[in-house]
Amino acid sequence: MPDVPTNNKPVKILVVDDDAVFRKRLAKAIAARGYEAFDAGSVSEGRELAKRVKPQRAIVDLRMPGETGLQLVSDLNAMFSDIHVIVLTGYGSIATAVDATKRGAFDYLTKPCDAEQILAAFDKGADARQKEAENSQVPSLARVEWEHIHRVLADCGGNISEASRRLGIHRRSLQRKLFKMQPLD
Repeated sequence: MPDVPTNNKPVKILVVDDDAVFRKRLAKAIAARGYEAFDAGSVSEGRELAKRVKPQRAIVDLRMPGETGLQLVSDLNAMFSDIHVIVLTGYGSIATAVDATKRGAFDYLTKPCDAEQILAAFDKGADARQKEAENSQVPSLARVEWEHIHRVLADCGGNISEASRRLGIHRRSLQRKLFKMQPLD
């Protein structure tokens, strides 16, 4: 059941992602669940659309051409004191999650995720998020290594040879590490 503001109008959710197919599908799925969805393909489009529609919620992709989604998180929180922003990324790391939270993000999710997961994240109360943070453990070495490798690989545009050079490991060793699944902790 969607959140309903005091004036009984559906909650407005802004979706900002440079992947047009994902963005349109997500906006359509959110609208099908009774929310009012608006979508934009860049940080600047998202900023302008937010000024016009005044959303209560926002879903922002971290990596976009030009400005990053983190800048939009800061801008949205400066524009609207009560907005809840969720940051989505295909390359999750602890550092960017901390940065997103410091800038005012309500939650941080890694792709792939669907509308149900995103809406559930909005539904989580601030107390639940705080308890989770208090109970969370220091990430394992395997988790930190996995995040670092994927961050370097993303910075190299998926070029395994270049990533292995930057990481200082043999290309075949990097390929073996990439075939392993993400650590669960």
